[in-house]
Amino acid sequence: MTHVYEDAIFEKEEGIATLTLNLPERLNALSPGIRQALLRAAEDVASDDDTRVLIITGAGRAFCSGADVRGLAGEVEIRSAEVGRRGIMGPLSLPVLRLSQLEKPVIAAVNGVAAGGGFGLAMACDIRIASENARFISVFVRRGLPVEWGLSHFLPRAVGLAKALELMWTGEAIDAREAERIGLVSKVVPADELMKETRALANKIAKGPPIAIELIKRAVYTGLQSNNLAAQLGYETYAASVCARTEDFQEGVKSFLEKREAQFKGK
Repeated sequence: MTHVYEDAIFEKEEGIATLTLNLPERLNALSPGIRQALLRAAEDVASDDDTRVLIITGAGRAFCSGADVRGLAGEVEIRSAEVGRRGIMGPLSLPVLRLSQLEKPVIAAVNGVAAGGGFGLAMACDIRIASENARFISVFVRRGLPVEWGLSHFLPRAVGLAKALELMWTGEAIDAREAERIGLVSKVVPADELMKETRALANKIAKGPPIAIELIKRAVYTGLQSNNLAAQLGYETYAASVCARTEDFQEGVKSFLEKREAQFKGK
């Protein structure tokens, strides 16, 4: 199934959804159409039990170049049209908040430059796989601005406080290999293998027990927020008791005893 949104393409196949930012002539800048597509894709994936993983990537030579400078004129009117009163009152970075609330795994296939808000968008995903052509730039400081799109939240958690501040204070670009070295991306692959490698990982995750995978994600992010071991242990016990009542748990045990691959159904 394929939906062509304004400035983006949304596809679903075999339990995996892929959102391709499709404004290559402007390096997939965060146009109103792209922001709205991010919101719609997150809602679609959240409400579809058959979709287990979301991949976000960009068309052309960029992942996402950040602010749509050409589209800033009349932005208030555009935002009102795209999401009503919430569009005027809420932040331009609302898609990042919605993605962070999505309990299903989200993978960024970073095909090229991820700058400013595009860097934040990549960091809002759970896992990042980078093409050798990828670059990451917290460009805000170069414009005399503080960071946006969640960078101050996500970046220190990924690379540590000192490195995150260095990247945000200097606005220097780092390439894919440096991003891998500091733990910002999980893997760097040749450009022509990016989607193949990303889909292979997505397929592996999608074949797992979806209830357990969603509970794992919730546990990890709750733990990062609370930093409370006792509460975390209590949540893990709760999550295990939920999974113990599922058909997937029974299938996991049965497949182990029968020495075969498990077939999880999310029930």
